[in-house]
Amino acid sequence: MEEVSAYYLVIGAAIIIIISYLYNIVAHKTNVPSVILLIVTGYLAKEFFGVKFNEDDWFLPLEILGIVGLILIVLEAALDLELRKNKLNLIRLSTIVAFLSLFFNTFFLAIGIRYFIGNLDMLTAVIYAIPLSITSSAIVIPSVSRLERPKREFLIYESTISDILGIMFFYLLVENLDTNGATKVGLNVIINIGGTLLLSIALSYAMIMAFQRIKSDVKLFLFFAVLILFYAIGKLFHLSSLLMILVFGIVLENRTLFFSGFLRKYLHEENVSRVLSDFKLLTRESSFVVRTFFFFILGMSITLAGVFVPDILLLTLYFIVGLFAFRWIVFKIIFKRNYFPQFLIAPRGLISILLFFAIPKEFRINDFELGILLLSIVVTSLLMAWALVFDGFGKVGRIKRYISFLRAVDRGKSLMKRKRTHKEDSRVN
Repeated sequence: MEEVSAYYLVIGAAIIIIISYLYNIVAHKTNVPSVILLIVTGYLAKEFFGVKFNEDDWFLPLEILGIVGLILIVLEAALDLELRKNKLNLIRLSTIVAFLSLFFNTFFLAIGIRYFIGNLDMLTAVIYAIPLSITSSAIVIPSVSRLERPKREFLIYESTISDILGIMFFYLLVENLDTNGATKVGLNVIINIGGTLLLSIALSYAMIMAFQRIKSDVKLFLFFAVLILFYAIGKLFHLSSLLMILVFGIVLENRTLFFSGFLRKYLHEENVSRVLSDFKLLTRESSFVVRTFFFFILGMSITLAGVFVPDILLLTLYFIVGLFAFRWIVFKIIFKRNYFPQFLIAPRGLISILLFFAIPKEFRINDFELGILLLSIVVTSLLMAWALVFDGFGKVGRIKRYISFLRAVDRGKSLMKRKRTHKEDSRVN
């Protein structure tokens, strides 16, 4: 039976990957996020096959997939980001939006949690609010591929920075609960970020120099293993490990900028560029597989019992209205115009789930329904899907109008040409 079960698992895994690929095609055609389709598929599969899950069954696989997926997704994003002078303003604006959104959403939602859930102190409410206040790069990055490059790059920067700030904020808060005084907390934050940044830069230089010297054909997964190792070790020492991954990807993609001056002699551009394309492809493929299984298993793990609770529905409505009203105001002030569909693209997902289940046991609330987590992910993703689909229809309309304009111009040119020909014939006659 065990052998048969293993074959069934292999068949199921293959089918899930094939379905996920088809969902990507659907997402590319319709702008409906494939992660929503995967979550729904996972839930329907659980109901159809009668699979029973408890927290001990699915939390560990989700956590492992989530950690690896997060590393791959951030690395994939970093490898697509070019640091140029003309991008500095984009980076600055995306950082401002990510920072303001994170902290407004955290405290706005914390107030709502205290009101609707009740019997909570502000600290506990903030700890529960942080995971839901982070924009998910795991959903944003694969969903915005069809947007114009400036909009796409802004959303990639914003979601990635939101991930980093949210994770740092969460763990710095949780790990400094016993620290007395705001000064000590602030000092710990500075030391954490500064130390992680210095370590990240040193690690990036060392890995790139090693990257270009390894002659073996088997080396790409070796670098993945090293990155995962440093990420996990960094987390054990309470460092902002995601920053390491982001810095490594940015340094690798912009190596000529970081290896300038006397460092130029240590960079063998031909060796790096030859392997980098394969490294990007492998990162993208691995990210696709990990993300597929993460959201499918997430769909199998959810229940709808806690969704249709009046307080949860009201809290979700309160949060969604506040979230997008604030984003609209911020985008209106910063961009003045041309901020659609960006202000509606703020899905919750991978990070929210990971941090939600990383809340310390002493702060766990038995009365806190997981429905708020599920509803927030679904509603924000659906709003993003609607915005992307509507934007796609708008592009189609603009293209049709442009084609009609070109045809009108051609008709005008043809008419003028006929008139000139008629005048020339009249003169000859």
